[in-house]
Amino acid sequence: MSFQGKKALITGGSRGIGRGIALKLAAGGAQVAIHYYQNKEAAQATLEKVRALGSTGFLVQADVCRTQEVLRLFQQVRSEFGSLDIFVSNARPEASTFYQAPLEITLDKWDAAMDSQAKAFLVAVREAAPMMSNGGRIIAISFAPGGRFGSWQPWVAMGAAKAALEVLVRYFAVALARRGITVNTISPGWVEDSVFNSLPEAFQTGLREWQERGWTPMGRLGTPADIANAVALICSEEASWITGQLIDVDGGASLVDAHLPLEFQGIAKAKAAEAA
Repeated sequence: MSFQGKKALITGGSRGIGRGIALKLAAGGAQVAIHYYQNKEAAQATLEKVRALGSTGFLVQADVCRTQEVLRLFQQVRSEFGSLDIFVSNARPEASTFYQAPLEITLDKWDAAMDSQAKAFLVAVREAAPMMSNGGRIIAISFAPGGRFGSWQPWVAMGAAKAALEVLVRYFAVALARRGITVNTISPGWVEDSVFNSLPEAFQTGLREWQERGWTPMGRLGTPADIANAVALICSEEASWITGQLIDVDGGASLVDAHLPLEFQGIAKAKAAEAA
């Protein structure tokens, strides 16, 4: 898949899913601006990998929770690139800045989630769109279950922020359609080398067993490359008539009915049978 001559910006591009996307686009020939907040070493390592693939790029630092820094980020991209073809909004603050249940959450934690997602995306798209010509691609990385359900209580702020982000994607998709710019959301399932790895060991072990047992039909965690492949497809010329969509890239996890045990759905063997 060729992105020769394309210029891309990936926020949160220094590691994990963002790094996977940066490398996939670079492998196709895109020049890549790699955004980071604090971990410059990881960002530099990603840039070196981009260069090893025969592409070029640069680093840009910003706290996306702060509007003025988002504006500065795009000022640097405009200065370095002059134009932009692909913008991937992937940055998310560390869980400690927003992770609190709804009856206890402080307003500063609520604001950290909202500012980093909905507000940052609103400001970023209004900066990115004037730099794009026909064929531009804007992609938001979300976690759709956080906005659909309410059981993961400490995720309330990020769940609400991601839901707002997904709504903005649909509105921007309509606003930019006549210019030939598409705007879509990718919602990954649980992915290796992501927020997953920052969770307690018991949580990680439980999630792996849950995946393997059948709650994810494909029986495994995703990888950054899985998500990067989906982003590349949406960024391709062939995807020019796909806009305003939320695409689950989760190995089929969103298709499993949580109202029924896996055994009743024919996905997993009964525990008794497994033990026999």
